[in-house]
Amino acid sequence: MTDLQRDLDGARAAHALLDERLAGLTDAQVGAPSLLPTWTVGHVLTHIARNAEGMQRMVDAAAFGEVGAMYPGGLEQRTADIAAGAARPAAELVADVRATNAALEIAWDALDASGWELGVGETVFGPIPISDVPWRRWREATIHHADLGLGYTWAEWPEDFVRLELARMTVQWASRTSTGRDTLPPEAQAVPDVQRLAWLFGRADIATLPPANVM
Repeated sequence: MTDLQRDLDGARAAHALLDERLAGLTDAQVGAPSLLPTWTVGHVLTHIARNAEGMQRMVDAAAFGEVGAMYPGGLEQRTADIAAGAARPAAELVADVRATNAALEIAWDALDASGWELGVGETVFGPIPISDVPWRRWREATIHHADLGLGYTWAEWPEDFVRLELARMTVQWASRTSTGRDTLPPEAQAVPDVQRLAWLFGRADIATLPPANVM
């Protein structure tokens, strides 16, 4: 299996799990605080949907040999769109997430080998290869599913996701320190991999260590 196929499968599985967990969501739940500071569950769901929409925009452009912007209006558009959509009823929020997930998967299926190999998209932080989109979506859908605070937690992140992301995040963490890429603090090395990854993402605590919050 190629890395691309692995990431596509992982993202699709994350979409399916999220879809399953959103069944029966109520208006009271979407108005409640999420696990992210200042954001309700509705904010997180809107972000998940707009993120999928932005990724689809880049993939669709790549199909025509063009460079599409994930958020044409930059961070200001991203922030405004999340704020504008957060207070919608539960049914509308869930439908939005499901529709944008499905549309992104359709865009993936329609992109040919050349688009995957040569395509480039523009994020608010700069250009990325289109081939990076599936793993980025896998990450977004998995982490923010846990951020909803609706019963799914970081402790349930899939083993293959944890293994791959832990390698990436350890390198990213080390690049921001003076200790080198192979030397996470001993306290972090002593805990389970999933907790170590959640700590690197700023989603879990490790005794005696400050939050890493690398994401």
